[in-house]
Amino acid sequence: MNAAEQARDIAMATKIAAIVNLFKVEFPDLRSDLKPWRNDPDTRDLVDPDSIDIGFHFPGLSRSSQCRSLLVQIRFHDDPLEQQRRAIGLELAGYDHRGQQWRLSTVEHWEFRGQSEPKPEIQAKFKRCCREVLRLF
Repeated sequence: MNAAEQARDIAMATKIAAIVNLFKVEFPDLRSDLKPWRNDPDTRDLVDPDSIDIGFHFPGLSRSSQCRSLLVQIRFHDDPLEQQRRAIGLELAGYDHRGQQWRLSTVEHWEFRGQSEPKPEIQAKFKRCCREVLRLF
C-alpha cells in the first residue's frame, strides 16, 4: 500500500520519513515517491494492504545500481499476542525502461537476483538500508 496512505498517525509518519532519510543518506540523488501505485481498480487488486510501499527515482539510469527506479516494500504481519504490526521483511526491486532488472528479498537469503545486479558496494548499501529499516519496526 502506498506509504502516503499508511501514514495514519504521527508515529508511522515519522517512521516513513526515517526510511526515506535512510535511503537518501546512502543515495543522495534519490527522489522519493510516497505514492508509487496508481489509484485504479486493476492496481488496487494487486496492492498488499499489509505493506508500506515507497518508490525512489534516480535522476537518470544509475549504472552502479543497475536501475532508474527502486520500489521498496516493507511487509508486515499483525501479531495478536503483542497487539501490534511487526515487519517481517523487505522486498527491493530495481527497474529501468526495460522493466524489473533485479530483486532483493530479506525474507529469503538476502541475495540479489535478476538480469543485471547492482555492483557489490551498492548491494552492501541496499542491504544496510534494509537492516536499518527492520530495526525501526
